[in-house]
Amino acid sequence: MIQVLSSAWALLLGMCLLMVGNGMQGTLLGIRGALEGFSTFEMSIVMSAYFVGFLGGSRLAPGMIRRVGHVRVFAALASMISAVMILYPTFPAVPLWALGRVLIGFCFSAVYVTAESWLNNAADNSNRGQALSLYMIVQTLGIVVAQALLLAADPSGYVLFVIPSVLVSVAVTPILLTISPTPAFDTTKPMSLRELANFSPLGCIGMFLLGGVFSAQFGMAPVYGAEAGLSVAQISMFVATFFVGSVVLQYPIGWVSDRMDRRTLIVIVSAIGAAGSVMGMLLGGTFWLLLVSAFVVGGMSNPLYSLLIAHTNDFLQHEDMAAASGGMIFINGLGAILGPIITGWMMGTSLGPGGFYLFTAVLFVILALYAAYRATRRPAVPVDETGNYVAIYPTSTAVAVEYAQEYAIESEQDDENTT
Repeated sequence: MIQVLSSAWALLLGMCLLMVGNGMQGTLLGIRGALEGFSTFEMSIVMSAYFVGFLGGSRLAPGMIRRVGHVRVFAALASMISAVMILYPTFPAVPLWALGRVLIGFCFSAVYVTAESWLNNAADNSNRGQALSLYMIVQTLGIVVAQALLLAADPSGYVLFVIPSVLVSVAVTPILLTISPTPAFDTTKPMSLRELANFSPLGCIGMFLLGGVFSAQFGMAPVYGAEAGLSVAQISMFVATFFVGSVVLQYPIGWVSDRMDRRTLIVIVSAIGAAGSVMGMLLGGTFWLLLVSAFVVGGMSNPLYSLLIAHTNDFLQHEDMAAASGGMIFINGLGAILGPIITGWMMGTSLGPGGFYLFTAVLFVILALYAAYRATRRPAVPVDETGNYVAIYPTSTAVAVEYAQEYAIESEQDDENTT
């Protein structure tokens, strides 16, 4: 761990600042949109736009990096992010905010691709697992810190938009001045979706459903808080609790997944996520119970992402895993685009804010039922033949997923050699 920190501290610091900026602008827009009088459905369009841009960036960023290099792409897109964040309060209109979210989603996706390829280059076989773990911790820490910074000023003013803009600008400095050399960049050609679905129907359906769950909690949680009448401090705590739950429960669920049929665990985790959602819908009027529900939903949805990738890999040859990652990310992205829109529509009906939790509950239930059905369609892979679970978050790009799969293969081979 010390070796990783000494070689990649600038990159990890920069990524933490980037995540603070991203976490702030997402939650802040949900709060500011309510102050500007935007409807719930209008805000759902704004929030969904981020995932449109993110999906586009993940597809186009590799070509941009090959043409002009990591440094230019990283610097140019970070500058664009900083500029858009300042423009939000200047032009408070739904179409312009949606366009800004598309641009920011695109830029963050490409920035993550660049940073993750640098991280992969900075690690070696001896510390790859520690580097990946630190990267996941830094991502979550950045989002949690972002929620605390929302209390620094009045959300109706400009200051809270200036802070993430400055943080993104500052984040570029240690990365561009310290990280060397620039890594060679190459990605695997994605596997076709038809081939991927044939290998793992549960993986594909699960990633689509989970995209909806994650985008709802990442994009619509602050909108829910504003609609439910929570204070700014309560909204920041509510959003942060989703990510705290993901950190606390990620590794215990991962430990269990390496010791039982993953489809059974997917059923259990999804059922718990559904129960947490129902709890938030029925008992969310009591704030501490609302936080418990957020902890449960975040603690189930984020590990499910890694769990579905590990389950899919159990049916793939090692040489096919990297190719499958692109398809898995794409399917998850499609679900993420639809998630805020459907959530916003449900919240705009007679369901009110409870539509937020009803949406996640329905998706969790569908995933649990489909996983139970798939368990009847083919035998389970013996536990001693399954690949290792590696924690990865939905905010990561295909580069980090391939990186995680590479580490999973290496650790699996090390386990075989020791036995």
